[in-house]
Amino acid sequence: MAFDLNWTPRGRDDYQRLFTTAQAAKAGREARGSAKSSRAEGLFKQVAKTILLLQENPRHPGLRTHEYQSLDHPFDKEGKVWEAYVQNNTPGAYRLFWCYGPENRQITIIAITPHP
Repeated sequence: MAFDLNWTPRGRDDYQRLFTTAQAAKAGREARGSAKSSRAEGLFKQVAKTILLLQENPRHPGLRTHEYQSLDHPFDKEGKVWEAYVQNNTPGAYRLFWCYGPENRQITIIAITPHP
């Protein structure tokens, strides 16, 4: 019962930026011979897990999904935008904003950003 993913340009840019930052941090860490993952690597791992959980079950309890009022739905003016937790109890905790659509069984990632 998995959903297909769709991305807004902003959502794709946010994801790509986090991925690129994590890859650069990993390369630097490996060059130094450090075994401990960087903050950027940990954040990207959390984002990837959130997307996987969202794709499998948008109502997964760990996502703490709830409606978010301050963003417009990209396909339907009356549609709801949802917020899912990437992090919790962290300064500047990241959130993932998403909506259903544009087709059945699709979820659109709108943005991945620190908590507003």
